[in-house]
Amino acid sequence: MSTPEEAVTIDVDGTAVSGLYARPENPFATVLVAHGAGAGMEHPFMGGFVRALNDDGAATLRFNFPYREAGRKFPDRPPLAIATWRAALAEAQARSAGEPLWAAGKSFGGRMASMAVAEGMPAAGLIYLGYPLHPPGKPDKLRDEHLYGVTVPMLFLQGTKDPFMTPDVLEGVVSRIGPNAVLEWREGGGHTFEVAGMKRSPAELGASLAPSVSAFIRSNG
Repeated sequence: MSTPEEAVTIDVDGTAVSGLYARPENPFATVLVAHGAGAGMEHPFMGGFVRALNDDGAATLRFNFPYREAGRKFPDRPPLAIATWRAALAEAQARSAGEPLWAAGKSFGGRMASMAVAEGMPAAGLIYLGYPLHPPGKPDKLRDEHLYGVTVPMLFLQGTKDPFMTPDVLEGVVSRIGPNAVLEWREGGGHTFEVAGMKRSPAELGASLAPSVSAFIRSNG
């Protein structure tokens, strides 16, 4: 039986955003999960991911960024996105029983999490569900400078055919970050981990990433 999700409201400097919180009994961690640029927290990929984490014993808090809450298409600028991450972490902290709080995000959500941690947000670790290392076709425009100062454990889950990164470039970035960063490939996966010729729903794709995330968190607990 799936852990029920409770609707929550998170205050971001006077702006309210929606969240969904689920807490199984005695969770080994709380994983905060932020959506990508093109879809909100309600997307089936996000739902499948958090439900699989709940089934494995992790609490979760997924939430919207303000632009998504307001129905806008263009993502928030980093200062507001980082403030949202900080507010979400504070909400999760208030509901925790002392378990570690991890920050995870799909694409844009993960990059904003990493920037928040680089600026001092006290997450136990970072999970990237498809890190957007560079815009498609523009490997010279890397979004990596802030990553080298992050010392918490980091797991990069990445499809080998994701157009938002170049495999050898991402491998170099992860190597330069150091031993706290781990890269795990999904062969043939695109930006949402879809694989040509394999019919899997977005919820199934999201759920398929949860075992690696749970294992990484447990190994770095």
